[in-house]
Amino acid sequence: MLTMEHVMTVLGAIVIASPVLLVLILGISSLLDRKLSEQTTTTILQGGTIAGLLAALAVLLAMLILGTRHVPIELGDWVVIEGQYHFSIKFVFDRLSVPMAILSFTLSGTIGAFASRYMHRDAGYNRFFVLYTLFVLGMVATSLAGTIETLFAGWELVGLSSALLVAFFQERRNPARNGLWVWTIYRFSDAALLLAAVAMHHLRGEGDFGKLLGTGLWPEVVPSLTSHQGLLVGLLVLVAAAGKSALVPFSGWLPRAMEGPTPSSAVFYGALSVHLGAFLLLRVSPLLDSSPLLSTVVALVGVTTAVFAYLAGSVQTDIKSALSFASLSQVGIIVTEIGLGFRYVALIHMLGHACLRALQFVRAPTLLHDYHTMENAIGGHLPRGGAAWAGSTHRFRDWLYRLALERGYLDAILRDYVAGPIVQLFRWFDGIERRWTDFLAGESSRESAEHKPHFGAIEEFS
Repeated sequence: MLTMEHVMTVLGAIVIASPVLLVLILGISSLLDRKLSEQTTTTILQGGTIAGLLAALAVLLAMLILGTRHVPIELGDWVVIEGQYHFSIKFVFDRLSVPMAILSFTLSGTIGAFASRYMHRDAGYNRFFVLYTLFVLGMVATSLAGTIETLFAGWELVGLSSALLVAFFQERRNPARNGLWVWTIYRFSDAALLLAAVAMHHLRGEGDFGKLLGTGLWPEVVPSLTSHQGLLVGLLVLVAAAGKSALVPFSGWLPRAMEGPTPSSAVFYGALSVHLGAFLLLRVSPLLDSSPLLSTVVALVGVTTAVFAYLAGSVQTDIKSALSFASLSQVGIIVTEIGLGFRYVALIHMLGHACLRALQFVRAPTLLHDYHTMENAIGGHLPRGGAAWAGSTHRFRDWLYRLALERGYLDAILRDYVAGPIVQLFRWFDGIERRWTDFLAGESSRESAEHKPHFGAIEEFS
């Protein structure tokens, strides 16, 4: 007999399957070198997005009618080592995941329709939408993840597609370099999340959020970890969230990401991807409840990010960078709300802000055109107040303006004091290896000396 539980399971499966089918259809056609036409690609994208959105809305409606707050969909246990390790794939529909999934489908569909016109006749049209559907799949998987492994898989898909779309215009040098920079920050963030997953498995033997974080339904979960355990895992999760959401000190990659096409900037760094770190903090919010110190650190990181983004955004001269820092300032406020314990406020703030920024990024090119039209009509420039304080030394100290102009020197700090020492260390190891292999090979000192410029590249990097 067909029950409401079965219906909700089927609807949930449609939500998960729709982006998977999009990736398979567009991806396989590209691998077989049978690229679909623009119209066919747009139709498939719209069909899959609408199907997923309607199914997610139906799940939400059924949950409201039945009063259900938790609908799990399990795809079985993949690895089970009794008492040591348990790996399963699980999706959860609750008060946090369902709104995020609906937001992902809504904004992805809207921006996708815009992108079908924006990318019209572009040589990379098909490549763009393959990466775009990969991003949609990653967002849905991350939003609905019921285990840390499932979340990590979606997290990786989002990072990979984002970095590749930043470097979309690969024939130019800057997009490729900035895409690599974004990917490097994401790798650091992903490493922290992976370490958090390992720590969670060490503490509980499995990655199921329902059993790992505590008892109860989000957000009223009673934490099961001690204060020290919550602090350890929570700090790793915070680093992962900071890298993905461009929180201080990783904020330098956000304006670099504007090298990608406007549609990807709108849906990634204005709307969805930039909020993914805040979503992760909401998902593991019981860790914050278990450790007051962790909550304080999260709130301080949020406040620092909001202030930094305000200062840096005030001196930007291009509209996409200004919008990116405006978006980051709100993300900082959202993270502060999470640190202070306002879970529902942060969720509503995130949903509303994502919609607003997506609209602003899509509207940006037309807005500039309208401003130029008005300036031509009046025969002069419109009053501008965005960076008026830049030269007002009587109102702000010079160092504050320089700090904002240099974006807090965050890129330089990461390059010189984090990446630099690591690169020097590995080059030193490389030099030792070369000298040792030369010695074993019996090469002359003259031949070995040819490797010294490479070994001396440490000074060049500095």
